[in-house]
Formats: sequence, C-alpha cells, structure tokens
Amino acid sequence: MSSLPAHAVTPVLAEVAPDVFAYIQPDGGWCVNNAGLIRSGGHAALVDTTATERRSRALAATVAELLHGAAPEWLVNTHFHGDHSFGNAVFDRSLIVAHTETRAEAERAGLGMTTLWRDVDWGAIELRLPDLTVDAGAVLHLGGTALELIHPGPAHTTGDLLAWLPEQRVLFAGDIVMAGVAPYCLMGSVAGTLAALDAAAALDPLIVVPGHGPVSGPEVIAENRRYLRWVQRLAAEGAAAGASALEIAAAAEPGEFAGLGEAERLVSNLHRALLELDPARPLGAPIDVLGSFGDMIALHGGRVPASAA
Repeated sequence: MSSLPAHAVTPVLAEVAPDVFAYIQPDGGWCVNNAGLIRSGGHAALVDTTATERRSRALAATVAELLHGAAPEWLVNTHFHGDHSFGNAVFDRSLIVAHTETRAEAERAGLGMTTLWRDVDWGAIELRLPDLTVDAGAVLHLGGTALELIHPGPAHTTGDLLAWLPEQRVLFAGDIVMAGVAPYCLMGSVAGTLAALDAAAALDPLIVVPGHGPVSGPEVIAENRRYLRWVQRLAAEGAAAGASALEIAAAAEPGEFAGLGEAERLVSNLHRALLELDPARPLGAPIDVLGSFGDMIALHGGRVPASAA
C-alpha cells in the first residue's frame, strides 16, 4: 500500500463474515469510499471499486491476494459516482452489473467528477460502463452463496443497488448509508433515501458496510434516518420563512450531527428536500447539481471541500 498518497490512510481489510470482506478506506470523506468482496466455492464478486488509478490498483492487489491470483467474475457498481466506479477498467476480466440508471448516468457524467478536484492525482483512469443492467434487482449465485441486488428506488442516486447476503446478514449499502460523514442525496432523493433505509432495516442486517466510513451495526441506519428527517424539518421550516437552501444551512444548529464529516453537504440535501416539498414533483427529478455545489463551496468558506483521493 506504499503507493498511496502520503496524506491518505492505509485501507483496512476486514473479514466481516466467513469469506466476506469489507475494504475500508479511512476516513471516508469525499471520493474515499469502501468496497467489498465475497468469495464462495471458487467464485467471487467485488462490490464497487475506487476513485483513482492508484487506489484501484491497490484494491486489485488485495483482491488478487484473496483470490490467489484470480479475478472476481462479477463486479457490482452500487451507483454511478466515480469513487465507486472509476476503477472498473482495472478489473477488465470481471463482468460489471449495475442498475439501468447507473449505466445511463455514468455515460452522461463521464469523468466529469475529476474536474471538481483538480489537485487529485487521478492517474490513467478510463470510463468502463456496466456490461449487464438490472431494474428491480437480481440474484448472483456464487457457489453456494446468494448475493441479492436490490433497487430500493431513488435514494443516493436514481440507480442505487443494495448488495445483500441474507445467509450472512451482511449488507453492502453503497452510499445509501454513510457512517461518520453526512449523507448526500442531491442526485437522488431525501424522501427516497428514507424509504431505502426502511427497506435496508427490514432486511435485519447484522453487519452494515456503508459506502463511506467504518463497518457498522444496524444502528447506523437509524442514525442516517435521524439526519435526513432533520433535513426535511429544516426544509419545511425554511420554506415557510421564504429562505433559500444556503440561508437555511447557514443558520442551522447541527446538534447531534455536529460531529459528522462533510457537513457542507447539508445545503445540497436541502436543495433536494426543498424540491420535494412539491408533491407533484417525482422523486429523483433533475436538479441543478453545479449550482448546489457552488452553495456547498460558499458554506465551506469559499473553498472546494477537500478530497483525500
């Protein structure tokens, strides 16, 4: 792992159940995500990749060691964001599966995320789109292990998948669940994420691997719920007072959420929550992403939020 940037923390590999691994990249901030690996009976699936060439090659080296030089047959992208998918091309022997909207959004977005963090050494990344797309979901059979892919509706994005191991009760939640950092629903739905969290809780997981942050128990689902309900209350009260998303965020008292990283995401979540006050607007409807990011910069003291990618 010595090839990681000096300011980055070495990833942690945790076996969260027999032959089920979480690949955790501290500290879980912008573009520093988690991945997972499931192996069973000579078969394997990888859940998500990482943002940069350097990080993705480090992940590939870990995976190769766990699989004795073999490649995972399957690679699941939980959503289209580059921190979870820019490493796809490194796993060129794996079949990529994702939601239909994830492929469409990835094709539209391209490598655009790299323009937001120009100081990051992205390396020689290239866009590799999913090979197989699903809508409601699918089940991957890995030897004797079933990996259920569940689309809960618009949540973190419009094309999220939960990756669920019912026998082991391990949930790879993608960015529907965050641990230690603020949730981010701008490109999906606040209300939809709350519904997705209800669906995740109904699975009754023992272990939750969030898209960012440490491996957690089911309590992390409740923590995300409380944050998003707070966002909805702020939006409703702010709209009644005629305030903008930025004004609401600037005046908000974080209370129990004061310790969350990436606190500037609040204003983006408010942009989405304010739109959702209109019941006629479908969940996940298009939104001004760049305008919201500008408000995040303003809330962050005029600076682009830092990424350790």
